[in-house]
Amino acid sequence: MSEKARKLFEALDLDHNGMLTRDEVIIALRTKGPTLAAAGDLPFWGLGDADDSSALFDAADLNGDDVVTLEEFAAVVDRRFGWH
Repeated sequence: MSEKARKLFEALDLDHNGMLTRDEVIIALRTKGPTLAAAGDLPFWGLGDADDSSALFDAADLNGDDVVTLEEFAAVVDRRFGWH
């Protein structure tokens, strides 16, 4: 798991409970995404609309329980964004 994945997860975890919901991912990427991209914590091409954010959530929710853990999230973003 990359440090970038951990940092991005923490930025998206708006209620700091260690899990991401679909709404958290959509809201956080919309409100924090440009700042995260400018800081190098998210690729600019990783920014998108609500549908893109929802698709990222679906890709990461490997067990279909409607929450994403750090491990699930890191597995997807490390691969998708080329982080190691």
